[in-house]
Amino acid sequence: MNLTNLSRYLSLILRHKPEAIDITLDEHGWANVHDLIDGIAKNNPGFDMDVLEEIVRTDNKQRYSFNPGKTLIRANQGHSIPVDVELPEMEPPELLFHGTGEKYVSSILQQGLIPKSRLYVHLSKDIDTAVKVGKRHGKEVIFQVATGQMYRDGYKFYLSVNGVWLTKEVPVKYLQRL
Repeated sequence: MNLTNLSRYLSLILRHKPEAIDITLDEHGWANVHDLIDGIAKNNPGFDMDVLEEIVRTDNKQRYSFNPGKTLIRANQGHSIPVDVELPEMEPPELLFHGTGEKYVSSILQQGLIPKSRLYVHLSKDIDTAVKVGKRHGKEVIFQVATGQMYRDGYKFYLSVNGVWLTKEVPVKYLQRL
């Protein structure tokens, strides 16, 4: 049983397509753990609570959270389906960063950062993290985001459980290509 592939499948289900295994998420993105395990185990014999806990515990990006009783699970962010993961609104640091691929630069310079298929734009607290994100999209390009000024101008920011900063959009005037 390949944990990396199962983690990707779990991400697909909890962020984008719960219907792939005939489950539903509540309005806050929570899935019933028992139903999730049953749904995944249909095509992955041996998938059980121990495997699910191992995926959650060893995920280096901390993508998933259990509720205190471990009866519910959800993805911490990155959804393309409308859910409210109950993130606290927070004041961001003065600067955050966004890593992307070179192929997206002209579009970003025209319309700013938009969430596209996701609910939020994802921002990194440091350049190294932004570089890692950008490399997933080809030749990486890093944008510095004037988040402190955005916040003072009325934009809202949220900090996910795993340290990713989220906002609805970043207009061009707050971006500087590094």
